[in-house]
Amino acid sequence: MPSPAKPRSSTGRRPADPPGTAPRRAALRVLDAVLRRGEPLEAALPNATRGLEGADRGLAHAIAAETLRRLPDLDALIDSATRQRLPDDAKARMALRVALVQTLALGTPPHAAIATVLPLVDGGPRKLVHGVFGALNRGGAELPEQTSLPPEIAERWGSYWGESVVNAAASAIAAPPPLDLTLAKADGLAPEGTSLAPDHRRIVEAAPVATLAGYDEGAWWVQDVAASLPARLLGAGEGQVLDLCAAPGGKTMQLAAAGWNVTALEIAPSRAARLHENLARTGLPAQVVIADALDWAPAEPLDAILLDAPCSATGIFRRHPDVLYRAHPGIIAEMAALQARLLDRAAAWVRPGGRLVYATCSLEPAEGEEQLARFLTAHPEYAVSPPSPGELPTGIAANEAGYVRTLPGTLADVGGCDGFFIVRLVRASA
Repeated sequence: MPSPAKPRSSTGRRPADPPGTAPRRAALRVLDAVLRRGEPLEAALPNATRGLEGADRGLAHAIAAETLRRLPDLDALIDSATRQRLPDDAKARMALRVALVQTLALGTPPHAAIATVLPLVDGGPRKLVHGVFGALNRGGAELPEQTSLPPEIAERWGSYWGESVVNAAASAIAAPPPLDLTLAKADGLAPEGTSLAPDHRRIVEAAPVATLAGYDEGAWWVQDVAASLPARLLGAGEGQVLDLCAAPGGKTMQLAAAGWNVTALEIAPSRAARLHENLARTGLPAQVVIADALDWAPAEPLDAILLDAPCSATGIFRRHPDVLYRAHPGIIAEMAALQARLLDRAAAWVRPGGRLVYATCSLEPAEGEEQLARFLTAHPEYAVSPPSPGELPTGIAANEAGYVRTLPGTLADVGGCDGFFIVRLVRASA
């Protein structure tokens, strides 16, 4: 183990950072943005990694994401080697998280991990960081086989879903999930993989997305199999369908490929631009409208509406572990209130006999089961329409109330899926 480098040279100048420090410094900025300021990881990355090339940018992302996956376990190791508990946002704790995750989860040699992390605490407790890291390394520290969830998440989900779901979630977050693709055509060009549903392909060990067969041809798009279920419940159609909160466009493209005349509504111009890009790559038609659904309204009643509503996104924690540290009860309540407003508006736009699909990528009942109960009380003209045989992939089923709830552990034997709540509602005929 190298001795701690001095923060200043004899000339008073700060010594040059060792090679490889820049992506570690960027990872630290990402973690600070997520854990201290509550920013989404993907939103924090561009600023944090500005100036880095592709490989270094990818390393910064990997370090930050893996730290968030294993944060409770990393902190437990740190706490076991310090006399007094370091504050959660202490520079020393943040630096130790970055150093330890590299050696214990990413395969970085200890000397390289500590040499590139010590500059991150320049002007801070370098000796403490070096000493704690060295003690843990010499003691053969390891991360537990079973990943730990943040205690407040484990308690909340345990109260909703039981200990088995908490354990399944802890297993699911241990590694990035497989890559799911939705095919524009059943016989379209696509990489080799397994199929869990019609027009679906799952790839366990994938190359970069843009290099996969069929990408340039627009033959498919990336979409978790659970995220494909809301559009599957609308099936094929030739009528008018509205995709509310549409970006990045996976469900819009599903509906267009199924023959619907699609209007895609999106409030954010930047996200609408991504939607346009995906439509252009796949060659699928849709009218994109940039507007706030709380102010906008369609010119005439619609045959169907798909509302994949803004939510806490706790169901996509496998790909976005940062949500576990951002989706506190206040955010969940705020998102549930917004969903209620969107549902109430959308309910008035569906023609008699038409369908409304409501979905969230959330594991919180306030953004699913409780929202449905409120809606049915407020809108007795609507009733749940359970999925028909063959509409859902094998291993996913609606419950007795007719809605679909995917949880950690769903499809676990084939790689799992995101957590979703999905219900299809039908408006009574006039």
